[in-house]
Amino acid sequence: QVQLVESGGGLVQPGGSLRLSCAASGSIFRINAMGWYRQAPGKQRELVADITSGGSINSVDSVKGRFTISRDNTNNTVYLQMNSLKAEDTAVYYCNADVVIWGQWRANRYWGQGTQVTVSS
Repeated sequence: QVQLVESGGGLVQPGGSLRLSCAASGSIFRINAMGWYRQAPGKQRELVADITSGGSINSVDSVKGRFTISRDNTNNTVYLQMNSLKAEDTAVYYCNADVVIWGQWRANRYWGQGTQVTVSS
């Protein structure tokens, strides 16, 4: 019913930048919050940042000042601009969206397939 497709991951040197994109499609009536999580090897998945439909942002302290989340409500897309990348940012990054589909009144959370970000020299 709803698909989230991510792009923009890859290999980058420490101090470099990447921009992740995640586009939602399907039977979408409304999208509430959208966000990015990450999961490093051997660790639990953690929130990186999320953004409401009104633009309110929540992010983890370790990325403040380096990562910026934004969204395009017209195109149902969320972005994560990542600057000053560090080795510890290496992880699989997953986007999510809280979506109300046509014909329903309650939002459900949908996830992307994940994109690998590797920070290494």
